[in-house]
This record gives sequence, structure tokens and C-alpha cells, in this order.
Amino acid sequence: MNIKDRINETAKLLEENYKEQGIFELGIGMKLPKRAAIVEIINEIRRVMFPGFFGTENIAYVSLDNFAGNTLAGIYLELYKQIRIAFMFQNQKLLANGREPIATSLKEIEEMAEKTTFKFFEELPKVQKMLLKDVQALFDGDPAAQSLEDVIFSYPGLYAIFVYRIAHILYQENVPFVPRIMTEFAHSKTGIDINPGAVIGEYFHIDHGTGIVIGETCEIGNHVKLYQGVTLGALSTIKGQELSGKKRHPTIGDNVVIYSNTTILGGETIIGKNSVIAGNTFVTYSIPENTRVSPYVPELQIQKRD
Repeated sequence: MNIKDRINETAKLLEENYKEQGIFELGIGMKLPKRAAIVEIINEIRRVMFPGFFGTENIAYVSLDNFAGNTLAGIYLELYKQIRIAFMFQNQKLLANGREPIATSLKEIEEMAEKTTFKFFEELPKVQKMLLKDVQALFDGDPAAQSLEDVIFSYPGLYAIFVYRIAHILYQENVPFVPRIMTEFAHSKTGIDINPGAVIGEYFHIDHGTGIVIGETCEIGNHVKLYQGVTLGALSTIKGQELSGKKRHPTIGDNVVIYSNTTILGGETIIGKNSVIAGNTFVTYSIPENTRVSPYVPELQIQKRD
């Protein structure tokens, strides 16, 4: 068999896979959101959140009022477009599968996309304030940090938190695809996997960060610090889609520190406030407030903190 025949044979097998799966056959007019466009939206929002840090403009010579307005105008147009495409695709798939659609007309979808985009922009000032608290938490908690600017420029944990916080807005508005594309892009850059559905409080500190996993239904309080390799996951996903929408991931109280390579699992698992979980600990049960947990020293496995 020559090269041409081999290519044709491979192509036929791929075409059979396409037909068997069905998910690759888009109807006329159906589109999926563009990952490259969403990544560019992330970059532009980052410029607005931290002016002067990541763009080419010199803020010393640019009015911050004009800078924010001009940049936001461009973000709005592209974000609206991607949200509209996501809603349209979801609607068409629901109709194709004989399920109730989210809208009955193109105009209704456009109105949904516009309302959602407006909501996103309304939340940005609040998100920026939370991000600046995250910057402060990282600086205060890391003696290696030389300045707040150092944290903003250099820390992958802050980048993952930033992307999560903007994606979470869209998740709350039930936008398909876009929020997960955002957080998975951050995951690919940092090794930190934060599902956009997680609920995370103020002054969140991720130290080092690589290998951290935070599940969709996880709830994290204020002033929480996580080290590398921490997993806040589900006990079991063997039931698959039957668990969708149910609390599967742990709740972490305020002022908790979780050291490296610790795994905490289960929707009913609650880590009480002011607790410390030592590294390499496996937790599937609730921990009282003001507690230290260690897998190494028996008398410290569960001990009230002073």
C-alpha cells in the first residue's frame, strides 16, 4: 500500500468515527466559541484589572479613565459575540435532541447574550477589589515576595485566581463553554485546576500552586491558604452525570491552611475554621474548628490548636 492509499484508509476510519460520535456534525449555521478569542478576552481583562503591568501602553502618559473605557469597549464586543455563539449552539443542540430550548428566537438569544455581558461588566469592579485582596494575601503570606508588584507580575497562583474569578461570573450566568475554556486555559499555563463553579472567598492564597485541583461544588472561605498538590475533590464519580448539580466537593472554613499534597474529598466534608491540615494527609471526614491534622505523629492526628 502506497502513502496515498494509507492516507485515504486513515481518512475513512476517521470519518467513520465522526459519524459514530455525532458530536462533530454541526448543522448549518452552528458554531462553537473560539478558544483563541476567549484567550484574548482574558488577556484584555487582565490589562484592565492591572493597568500598566501587561499591556504596551505607558500608564504615565495615558488617562486611566480613557484607558479603561476604550479597552472595555473592545472586550464587550468580543465577549458578547462569544457568549451569543455559546447560547446559540446550546439552543440548537437542545432542539436537535428533542429537549426544551433556552430561547425561541434569535432575538431572544441576542437579548440573553446582551444581558449576560452587561452583568459581567457590572461585576468587574467587585472582582478587581477581590483580586487586589488576593494580591495582598499572597504578599503577606510569602516572605519570598518582594512587593505587591512582584506578586502581580510573577505568581502563577494569582493568575489562576484571576481567571477563575472572571470565569465564575459567567458560570453563575449559566453561560456554556466559555467559563470552562477560561479556567482550562489557566490550568494549562499554571498547573492549577480551579473549576469555575467553585465558590471562593476573599484573601485567597495559592502558594507555588502546581498540581492544585479545586472541584466544581467546593466552597472556600476567607483567608484560606493552599500549597502545591492539594486536591479538593469528590469521593467518587462512578455515577457520572447522576451527580451533576449535587454537592460533591468539600467545604473549607475561614483561616484554614492546607499543606502540600493533601487530598480532601467529599461533599459532606467540612474543614472547620482556623484549622491546619499537614502535608500528605488524606481526609474524607469533617474536621472541627481550631484543629491540627497530621498523618505522621499519632498524637497530632487530630489535635486542638492553642
